[in-house]
Amino acid sequence: MTLEIVVHRPSVSGGGRRVTVGGVDFGLARGDGDLVEFLRRAGLDDADQLVSGDSPIIQWRGGRAHEYGAAGG
Repeated sequence: MTLEIVVHRPSVSGGGRRVTVGGVDFGLARGDGDLVEFLRRAGLDDADQLVSGDSPIIQWRGGRAHEYGAAGG
């Protein structure tokens, strides 16, 4: 079974993007480094490769992959 990894739409205030793994909220990512750390905390040893390799198991919702700025801005 593969965990559902979701990087939600950028916040309107520009504070980053909420990250959930398996439905659990891991926090607000302000860059790929934060995302890698959240995935490591979720137990994914290959987090660096998943993020840098644009893995199809990471769902980027409401914005472009690897962009963390304000929505609509």
